[in-house]
Order: sequence, then C-alpha cells, then structure tokens
Amino acid sequence: MSFEWPWQYNFPPFFTLQPNVDTRQKQLAAWCSLALSYCRHHKLYTLDVMEAQESPVFNNKKIERKLSMEAIQVVFEELRKKGNLEWLDKNKSRCLVMWRRPEEWGKLIYQWVSKNGMVNSVFTLYELSNGDDTEGEEFHGLEEWMLLRSLQALQTDGKAEIISMDDGKGVKFF
Repeated sequence: MSFEWPWQYNFPPFFTLQPNVDTRQKQLAAWCSLALSYCRHHKLYTLDVMEAQESPVFNNKKIERKLSMEAIQVVFEELRKKGNLEWLDKNKSRCLVMWRRPEEWGKLIYQWVSKNGMVNSVFTLYELSNGDDTEGEEFHGLEEWMLLRSLQALQTDGKAEIISMDDGKGVKFF
C-alpha cells in the first residue's frame, strides 16, 4: 500500500511558513499530521534533522519545493510540544518520533494480551515485538526503546511488570 499524500503537499505555499498566526497554526498542524502519518506508514522511529530536508516528506520533487531547515525545526518543535518527538542529543540533530505515544502502544499490547487470554503470562521483549504470535499486530516490529516505554506505562498502571531474565528483559502481564 502506497502512502497517500494530503492535498496540501502539492500546494507550493505549503512549503513556506505563513506569516498569519491562524494560517500558520493550521499549516503547522497539517505538517505535524503529515510527518507523523509518513513515519507511521514507513515505521520510522528516528529522524536525522540534516537528512529530513531531503526526505520525501519535506521535499516534494514533483513541484520542486522543499521545507527550509528553519521551518523543519519549527515543525519538530511543535511535535515535541505535543509529546510526539524527543531529541536524542543536545544539538538537536537526531530525534525519536512517536507517532503513537508509549501509553497508546501499551494499551494496544495489553488489548492483544487480553484478547488472546495471555494475562498472567510472561514474554520476552523479542517475543512481543518480533514473535510469530504478534505477526500482523500493529506493534509487531516495534523498536525496543518504544516497547520498553510502553511496558513501563503498563507497569505504572499495574497491568504489567518488567522483569530481568537470563537473556535480557521480559514482562509479565496482570
């Protein structure tokens, strides 16, 4: 299935931050939505800021328009404020993109556990994110850092406990 671009993506002014405050807010909301949808579709969890400008999401070669580095920083800052982005370094050159927050992933994982009658079961992190049983689930292939944060959210809610095992970490669901 190919990625479906929003109508704004082929509208040249979309690639220039608008000076009008109301227009700019709508534009930033559209950019945030586009960036998160694109990352979700391609299962991207980390972005490099310097590479972002050449990425199809910020560079529409068909209309020969790209978002400036300053504008990309503004979009990233907006995503950070919404809790969808975290910087990996002080220079703000690489970031984690959370198109679904850890609590949301945790909820999905717990729904799967409950639906399959696996409450009170223990899983390795590998089994959850890469096991045969989870194939076809949206959290299949989830990167370990996000899986751990999701499980920590469940642990906070009293629905799971992260445990140490001989070969790494695991989780028990309640």
